[in-house]
Amino acid sequence: MTSQFLAVGVGCRAGVSGDVIAELVETALDRAGRRDLAVALFTVMEKQSEAGIAEAAVRLGLTLVHLPKIALETVSDRVATRSEKVIELFGVPSIAEGSALAGAGATGRLLFPRIADRGATVAVAISGEAGGTP
Repeated sequence: MTSQFLAVGVGCRAGVSGDVIAELVETALDRAGRRDLAVALFTVMEKQSEAGIAEAAVRLGLTLVHLPKIALETVSDRVATRSEKVIELFGVPSIAEGSALAGAGATGRLLFPRIADRGATVAVAISGEAGGTP
């Protein structure tokens, strides 16, 4: 049986620093209260040019996975937060929550709605009992 893990979904406005994103990820992980589990960062492929997300992953020593938008679309009915601006720009209701859910796998679930600070958004999902691929 594969171990459970935490999928941290990350979204941000253009140009948000790696420090801001890393701090928000740390806050979310503290809130999740599951430091015993493996963690990976997830975002949408359209965010590949956002240096701050990659910098945060390096600073935190976490794997960063860029997901195709279709992966976020398939979980869009499970997000807790909808942003009209994100829908307009990306066609999905939430980058952070969608990335977390898609990263956590089919049986993953959000631990709490996304949190936001200084132009960054972060959500944490836990994989199902059978785990998945971090």
